[in-house]
Amino acid sequence: MQGCDASVLLDDTGDFVGEKTAPPNLNSLRGFEVIDAIKSDLESVCPETVSCADILAVVARDSVVLTAGPSWEVPMGRRDSFSANKAAATNSIPAPNSSLTDLVAKFQNVGLTLQDMVALSGAHTMGKARCSTFSSRLQSSSNTNGPDNNPDFLQSLQQLCSGSDIDALAQLDLVTPATFDNQYYTNLLSGEGLLPSDQILVSQDQTREIINSYAEDTSIFFEDFKISMLKMGSLGPASGNDGEIRHNCRVVN
Repeated sequence: MQGCDASVLLDDTGDFVGEKTAPPNLNSLRGFEVIDAIKSDLESVCPETVSCADILAVVARDSVVLTAGPSWEVPMGRRDSFSANKAAATNSIPAPNSSLTDLVAKFQNVGLTLQDMVALSGAHTMGKARCSTFSSRLQSSSNTNGPDNNPDFLQSLQQLCSGSDIDALAQLDLVTPATFDNQYYTNLLSGEGLLPSDQILVSQDQTREIINSYAEDTSIFFEDFKISMLKMGSLGPASGNDGEIRHNCRVVN
């Protein structure tokens, strides 16, 4: 949460607290072993050259490309942090039940615009979420967390989450869950945004206008997503003596 410095990859130790156990990350972020494998391969052929922070930025791009999304040139040269900040991760990452005002403020606090927020939210065309993260969407078909709620959609979620397993998972995009496309925005307009913080985006004219443009034209969404990813990827990266190139992404050298 200090910037694009791979702080989130650091493991907790006896005298060090990382960000992995911060509430927004716990039981949510996965795939750390994939980063470990990439780093191991890189260190074997090109040691102390490619940072974990750069690996994360490239992997983010490649995961989009491999699922039929757009590509972009990733600027390189980030360095890895010496520390992490659990408190910042806890307080600064938008919660799934965030109000629109809170969402806008948290993006603006790091220099990202309203348009960046809506474009980057489109990453929710992929992935899954636990029932506990969208429970407020299930309270009733007339809940007020977002307009244009779809009663049939909410009923299907209630059935999924009716058991005792609060960690049951739902697709963020039920229609094309394995494809990076603009279906997320179509879902919002149909009242089928999974997270309250997704569906709330259609509650304001300005954000709804952006959503309409993305739902109507995939190319507009792809172009804006690329621009916003590049902006987000340049938020306060460590450089020079402020960072290092870790040998192991989970621990400081």
